[in-house]
Amino acid sequence: MSLVRLIARPLLASSFVLTGLDRVRKPEESGERLRPNLRRAASVFPQLEPVAAKPALVVRCIGAAQVVSGLMLALGKFPRLSALVLVGSSAATGFNDNAGDSRLLTSNRIKNISLAGGVLLASVDTAGAPSLAWRARHLGHDARKQLAKTNKEVSKTVREGAKDARKTAEGVIGH
Repeated sequence: MSLVRLIARPLLASSFVLTGLDRVRKPEESGERLRPNLRRAASVFPQLEPVAAKPALVVRCIGAAQVVSGLMLALGKFPRLSALVLVGSSAATGFNDNAGDSRLLTSNRIKNISLAGGVLLASVDTAGAPSLAWRARHLGHDARKQLAKTNKEVSKTVREGAKDARKTAEGVIGH
């Protein structure tokens, strides 16, 4: 892991861990702000009605997910998955988890959106290692190259074997 990743991941994760801890400890205020979003979701998906009735529980679950994912991101364990969970948890709260005057609200929303952008970048960071998709594409390409090389070698061996067999046959017939 590079020095930049060693420093950047914990810095990026710290805000999510602290916010998550706050949500786990005091879910009521965030739950009330999340309630309208939960109601909208329940109106589209009626099976979510029991969940929408318990916004504090939803906030605690989101907080726990943020703490665990934030710590995993900070430690470099499953960083892409952790980053995606953090982006999802931010989207689930609708970037509206702030109270206060409109100027502070706007500033906090911009901060939250910026943090979401940071974890989106972390979610695609491969730490210098190629992604699974890249490896799969190149594995197929390498396999085709190897197959063509093997085919060429087998054809050459068969031609040489046929040539040797012809010489042997001519030698036997000629005598």
